[in-house]
Amino acid sequence: MKKIECVIRPTRVDAVKEALTEIGVVGMTIVDVRGYGRQRGRTEKYRGNTYVVNLLPKVKIEVIVPDSRVDDVISTMLENAQTGEVGDGKIFVSTVENVYRIRTGESGEDIL
Repeated sequence: MKKIECVIRPTRVDAVKEALTEIGVVGMTIVDVRGYGRQRGRTEKYRGNTYVVNLLPKVKIEVIVPDSRVDDVISTMLENAQTGEVGDGKIFVSTVENVYRIRTGESGEDIL
């Protein structure tokens, strides 16, 4: 099993979420986060004063999928999150040892 974490622009969340649902991803966690990469933030003006905003709003989508679904999920995320501009985000993939359903105590890939 793999955990796929996708950090994207807030404006692209609905498109990614809907596309993942269409390909059969049934569970995901979506979290509002803040951070920066190569963008290094931006400057904004408010009431005549200039402010540097170092941490930009992003959204992190986390899904756990069987190894056989990883390529489909990543390509779906890329297609729907990409705008072609700096700051589109990143996708991280890591290995998941096991998963447990708290209600029943079941474990393994079958409970996904």
